[in-house]
Amino acid sequence: MKRIIFLLSVLLLSVSTFAQETESERPLFGYKLQDYMSKPKFGAYIVGFYKYSDLKGAHSGQGLGVRYIRAYVDGSILNDFKYRIQFEINGSPHVKDFYLEWARFKEFSVKIGEFKRAFTFENPYNPWDVGVGDYSQAVKKLAGMGDRCGESSMGGRDLGIQFQGDFLPVGNDQHRLFHYQIGLYNGNGINRTDNNSRKDIMGTIQIQPIKDLYLGAFVWNGNWSDGTVTVDRKRYAFGAKYEHNNWSARTEYVHSKGYKASSIDHETGELIPGCNDRGKADAFYATVGVPVVDWFKVFVKYDNYRDNANSASRSTIYSIAPQIRLHKNLMFQFEYRYNDNKMTGKKYNEFWFEYYVRF
Repeated sequence: MKRIIFLLSVLLLSVSTFAQETESERPLFGYKLQDYMSKPKFGAYIVGFYKYSDLKGAHSGQGLGVRYIRAYVDGSILNDFKYRIQFEINGSPHVKDFYLEWARFKEFSVKIGEFKRAFTFENPYNPWDVGVGDYSQAVKKLAGMGDRCGESSMGGRDLGIQFQGDFLPVGNDQHRLFHYQIGLYNGNGINRTDNNSRKDIMGTIQIQPIKDLYLGAFVWNGNWSDGTVTVDRKRYAFGAKYEHNNWSARTEYVHSKGYKASSIDHETGELIPGCNDRGKADAFYATVGVPVVDWFKVFVKYDNYRDNANSASRSTIYSIAPQIRLHKNLMFQFEYRYNDNKMTGKKYNEFWFEYYVRF
C-alpha cells in the first residue's frame, strides 16, 4: 500500500510539474507546442433580466429571469485552423456552436460544423452587441430564432459548410471593399440530423465603400419540414450597418415567401380552408446607438414585422434603451418598449432591465 501511495505521489508531482512548464519548455517531435496550436481560450457570459408588462393577462410580465448562461472555448491548431465550441447552460443545456474553420487566407476560408446562418447583418451579432435588449423581429421570425415556418428557436444557427472571404483592399487604410459568404445547410437547425434530402443555400455579398460602413444583400433558398409537411423558405434581405468610434447604426429589410407548416393540412398537403396565411411575410427595422460618454450609450429602435406582408398583420415595437458599460465585461441596460400589434389588436408597454457579465 505504501508503494502504491508513493507511486501515485510521484505521478501527481510529474503531472503538476508538466502543467507548470511553459509551451517553450515542452518540445514535441522537435517542435514547441505553440507551433502546433494556440493555448485554448475559455470564457463564459451571463445575461439576466427583469421584465415588466402592462399587457392585460401578462401578470405584470416575466419578472426576474435568466436569458443566457453560456460557456465556450476557442483557439487555433496549426495556425490555419480555428475552432470554437459553445454551450448553453441554462434551460435545457445543449451545444450552441461547434465548428472548424480553415482560415489561412483572408480572401477564402472554409467553415464546417454548427454556427450562425449567413443571413442578415444582425443574426451573427453576439447578444452583447445587438444594442437594444433583444434581436429584431426580422431575425427572430425570419432567420431561425423561433421561425415563422414553425421551426423552434435555433438561435439563428444550422449545421452546414460555409465559404467566405474579403478581398480588394482600397483606400489609405487598405480596408477590404468586398465581403462574401455562401453556405450549404441542412435546413433543420442545430443538434439534429436532416429530415429530408433537400439542403438550404444561403449567401451574402457586402460592400464596404468606407471603413466600417457595410452595404449588403442576402439570399436564402431552402425549406423546412416538421416531419410530415415541408414548406418553402425563400427569402432575401437588404441592409446597411455602421460601427465606428462607439457610434452604431443598422437597418434591414427582409422578405419571406413560404407558408407556415401549421397552415398545411397534413392529410392532403393543401392549404387549410379558411386559413389566413398568405404565404409571405416581411420585416423592417432601424436602430441607432449614440455614445454620450465612453461608458454611457443610448439606443433607439423602430422594429416592424408583418406576418402576412400587409398592414392588418403588422406588429411594431418602438424602443429606447440606455446602456451603461462600467467595464468591458460588465454592462447594464434599461429599455422601454411600446408594442402595437394589429393582429391581436393589443397595445401595451414594457420595461426591461438586463445585466451582462462576462468572464
